[in-house]
Amino acid sequence: MQPAAEGIINLLQPKGSELILDIAAGTGEPGFSIAKMLINGKVIVTDLSDEMLNIARENALKQGINNVEFIACDVSELPFTDNTFDAVSCRMGFMFFPDMHLAAIEILRVLKPGGRFATAVWGPPQQNLWATAIGETINRNMQLPTPSPDAPGIFRCGTSGLMTNIFNQAGFINISESEIKCTLNCGTAEIYWQIMTEIAAPIVAGLSNADETMKTKIKKEVCELIDEKYPDGNVIIDGTARLIYGEKSLLI
Repeated sequence: MQPAAEGIINLLQPKGSELILDIAAGTGEPGFSIAKMLINGKVIVTDLSDEMLNIARENALKQGINNVEFIACDVSELPFTDNTFDAVSCRMGFMFFPDMHLAAIEILRVLKPGGRFATAVWGPPQQNLWATAIGETINRNMQLPTPSPDAPGIFRCGTSGLMTNIFNQAGFINISESEIKCTLNCGTAEIYWQIMTEIAAPIVAGLSNADETMKTKIKKEVCELIDEKYPDGNVIIDGTARLIYGEKSLLI
């Protein structure tokens, strides 16, 4: 997900003594990279999960980053006053918000006039084999219901223009939307399986009710699919994401 973080940072251009909010920060990025760019500034790192924030705190200590603060909160009800932040970042979290329109409105509210917001979301499923290879295999074997396209999920925001519309409706200006390429360099199908079943929360949840026999079956099918796609054994899976940027009007 590094290209997504880099894209967000390039759009926001954090600097100086700015106060920046990182939403759905998970283990800390891109908030930590932003914090390193601020001479006298600060990043408020937020996530809905206390567990994720505990990991982020440990990561900050390991990296020697001390201009960050950690707050567990809901994006739909941010615990900050109006016009607080110079910029807001959100990497791969927006598509999981229950009410994306309310989230956008809240983010606009806490931005200072002229403040910037940049987010990255995954593109459509047909362009992201890294997720569909295992996700669709789990769904098929576990006979899981097909989720509504409007329900929180990895590809909810993959349609071009959807996020631009949300930004427009919330009141952002100077909106831009672009596509970026991402890659998952696994090396082998086995390593791909390990990565996806250890760090991808939706995949972990999808396998939670599978017994060992079913897990073995799913793993076999996934590895066969990946090996068929990459017969040379060099598993580098391409993906796409969308970068969306907007600003708060100076007149608000």
